Amino acid sequence: LVEASHWVELLGRMSVFLALAVLLSAPLAGHAFAVRRLPSVGSRATRAAVSMGQEDEGGLIWTPSARNGDRDRVFGPLGDYCEDRYTVQRRKTRTVTCGPIKFGSEHPIVRQTMTTTDTRDVEGTIDQVMRCADEGFDLVRITVQGMKEAEACHQIREGLFKRGCDTPLCADMHFQPKVALKVAEALEKIRINPGNFADGRKSFDEIVYETEEDYISEREYLVEAFTPLVQKCKELNRCMRIGTNHGSLSARVLSFYGDTPRGMVESALEFADIARQNDYHNFVFSMKASNPVVMSQSYRLLAAEMYRLGWDYPLHLGVTEAGEGEDGRMKSAIGIGSLLADGLGDTIRVSLTEDPEFEHEPCNRLAEIGNQVLTEGDAQRAVPAYEDTRDFTSYGRRAPIQELLPVQREGDEVDFRGLLHRDGSVISVVTPEMLGNPDALYKHLGFKTAVGMPFKDVATTDSVLLRTVPAEDDDKARTALRRMQEVGTGVIVPVDELDKTALPNAVALVGLKDLVSERSLPDCAKRVAIQLEGDETDEELAKIKDMDATMLIVKIKPEISTLHATRRILEVVKRDSVNLCVIHHFTASPMAPYELALQLGVAVGSLLVDGLGEGVIVENAPDAEFDSEFLRLTSFSLLQGCRMRNTKTEFVSCPSCGRTLFDLQEVTEQISTRTGHLPGVSIAIMGCIVNGPGEMADADFGYVGGAPGKVDLYVGKEVVRRGIPNEEACDGLIELIKEKGMWKDKEPEEEEAELEGAAV
Repeated sequence: LVEASHWVELLGRMSVFLALAVLLSAPLAGHAFAVRRLPSVGSRATRAAVSMGQEDEGGLIWTPSARNGDRDRVFGPLGDYCEDRYTVQRRKTRTVTCGPIKFGSEHPIVRQTMTTTDTRDVEGTIDQVMRCADEGFDLVRITVQGMKEAEACHQIREGLFKRGCDTPLCADMHFQPKVALKVAEALEKIRINPGNFADGRKSFDEIVYETEEDYISEREYLVEAFTPLVQKCKELNRCMRIGTNHGSLSARVLSFYGDTPRGMVESALEFADIARQNDYHNFVFSMKASNPVVMSQSYRLLAAEMYRLGWDYPLHLGVTEAGEGEDGRMKSAIGIGSLLADGLGDTIRVSLTEDPEFEHEPCNRLAEIGNQVLTEGDAQRAVPAYEDTRDFTSYGRRAPIQELLPVQREGDEVDFRGLLHRDGSVISVVTPEMLGNPDALYKHLGFKTAVGMPFKDVATTDSVLLRTVPAEDDDKARTALRRMQEVGTGVIVPVDELDKTALPNAVALVGLKDLVSERSLPDCAKRVAIQLEGDETDEELAKIKDMDATMLIVKIKPEISTLHATRRILEVVKRDSVNLCVIHHFTASPMAPYELALQLGVAVGSLLVDGLGEGVIVENAPDAEFDSEFLRLTSFSLLQGCRMRNTKTEFVSCPSCGRTLFDLQEVTEQISTRTGHLPGVSIAIMGCIVNGPGEMADADFGYVGGAPGKVDLYVGKEVVRRGIPNEEACDGLIELIKEKGMWKDKEPEEEEAELEGAAV
């Protein structure tokens, strides 16, 4: 094996001379390029062992610029981000070792979490690590603020070994390159953040770069700060994660690339270039963001760049600051699930504002879902052939949205314009039994009422799906339906049911195959919703553009891949300029509520993050008993997690760690209870400022631990009040929201519900 490796090295050097001769005869864009053999194995098609890049004055070779076109000229245009868009295949990677575990495509997905203890509390941290290991985590991360924590890590690692626990530990490093060197002597893995490992400057003053050369010239300090750690990790066979965060890009990167997925990727590539120059390859990448859409774009862009460069490093997936409860699980499922669904990801962490042990169930389930899609090749191949033309480098919903929405017609007896919402629609299933109690029905569907009459609110169901029409003499049920129609709520009914029992001003739900065969519609049907099942022929789909319909409802047959069949349908919709909203139908089988958030986030969120679709229906399976109000709120959580429709306050809350300067779970609950009724407002709750105010990139307001017992308040990225005592900080935040004109008082019923909950 050693002799074979020697010959590979010799052949690689020969190829260097050949490539160098070509490059010297054709200089690119006026830059001096160098050729270097940088090991790469096993990507899609193994590339030649020649890597070409720009060489700086110190002799370090950098990946060519993506901005000025050099990367395109050297490596060709950017290709795809996954192995295959039509059947899920796990992206091929090298194996990265971390103590007893291994990352990579030849190994199971690694599940990890992070401690919340003070790292200097050695016994407390040991106990928490062991509880996490007992839950089933493969790796645990520990925060390391300074030298005292680094020294504690030595004791923690030794103490765990003495107790028979060999679960590998990862040091979470920000700033402090010297501390990283110390902790690398003890722990199996080091996580560094390219945004602040070498660049501790957290001012957001824009740096003006006249040329790209000016930007590149500042790389020297990155090399000086990072190279010693790379060499130490190589010497000790330590693992590393080069983990970029959307919210903590350096001022240098922000000024040149902006707050973008491209900036995140290029920031990581610079650090990878330094590692590779030192022939160190035992590392993984991550591209975390609190926004699942940005997170998904960034990972895909990084994967595509690695394919282009011939790199094969594993990916660590995670949505940072996802929050707590259902919302935290939903956002994680959307971001992580959308990548696992295309075969990307080798290790995952679900970051929740909860004790770390509670992260295991969603983390493990997402890993299982990721493995499951790899076994569903038959369902994926059952999708008729199509061309996937999605542009993964940008996100955009179909526009203009107004052209997709229902319009009013002359002679309409009710207003059909409210059937769907411009920011994303929620359709709820209503049963005859629910119609027997109109007051309860209105509440479950999110209506406000006045003297018994319903009217729509910010999180009201847009339309209802009625599987069975009430009898013509059921005055109570029909009155409830009519009153909802009168305030712009659509009532969608299967056409066969309307044939049996007429319902005025109904929207008939008709299968495309029936419409193609010219099925007649009852007179009471004033609009049509077309149902698609995924097995329609190209000829059948092509006829949609000529049909007088209001929306498309996609309910894919169980034997066909929902993800791929829906992508195919949306390709036809785009090709034929079909101006109809697409609503995804999801069937909820019996499961725990949190499990529903995970499955819905993966199945439908994976489509919505690509701008594929405008709404959702979640319907109970025959043996499921989810409350209709719960299904409605879960549907709205999905739309908000996909950055479509805001119906409540958006919280960006960190999962807590040893740096946290207050009880994060308690404070998060307090703030969410008092401010959770403000749709369109985003609040970041951060236990510390380690990543700078950039962590609040998506937030309107920030509540940040500034010192023990003290909180700093932010508006955007600017601190406006410092050193507020903890007990006064929540009131201070509310006053700040009021000053900015973004506050509204709670509705009386919301206050009553809150008091009832407190009493219980």
